[in-house]
Amino acid sequence: MNGALAIDEDDTTMRERDSSDGSRARERRCIVGGEVLSEDQLIRFVVSPDGEVTPDIAAVLPGRGIWVSATRKALETALKKNLFAKAAKAQVKVAPDLADRVEALLVARMQADLGMARRSNQIHLGFDQVQRVLQSDTPPALIVEAHDGAKDGKRKLFGAAHARGLRIETVECLSAAEMGLALGRENVIHAALKSGRLQERLSFDAKRLSGFRTRPAASIEGHV
Repeated sequence: MNGALAIDEDDTTMRERDSSDGSRARERRCIVGGEVLSEDQLIRFVVSPDGEVTPDIAAVLPGRGIWVSATRKALETALKKNLFAKAAKAQVKVAPDLADRVEALLVARMQADLGMARRSNQIHLGFDQVQRVLQSDTPPALIVEAHDGAKDGKRKLFGAAHARGLRIETVECLSAAEMGLALGRENVIHAALKSGRLQERLSFDAKRLSGFRTRPAASIEGHV
């Protein structure tokens, strides 16, 4: 999935590459390290009319995009070295808590998508439901686990998927409380999503959120 839309022509260096699923994945250059990365590894920023550096999590705001690796360390380096001003070629205002703001925006976006998935019946909640859908003829495309949930349940679900030879993307970047708030239940630990736009966007944002959490929160590489 391409998680960014309506990018201005004058954005920081962009190129496209073929992704593993045959689609075209867009890449941008990070202003901090200079690496050209896929957009699921980056956060876009724009400078507002009043000169403030503004996170553009959905990558839809007008203006020249400034791209930074989706990690707390990269953002802190950008602030310390005044790299936003250099990229914008102008004086800009940057909030000292910019990394915290980006993290909060990513969490809020993921919570909104989880809520939408619940309302549109694209999600299965709780250990029993997730285990049941793993054994069905239409297994999920994404499993969302609370990073502070008990390991035993996660291990059992991993075993159930492994027994069927399934390879399902698993992310662990939200807490049980954050998931529960999004889904209208208390302390949700396990959720599974059908393939679709919401599943793709949650995967996209989980990769980025993992760089702002104090623990390795998104086990994107951990297929079950």
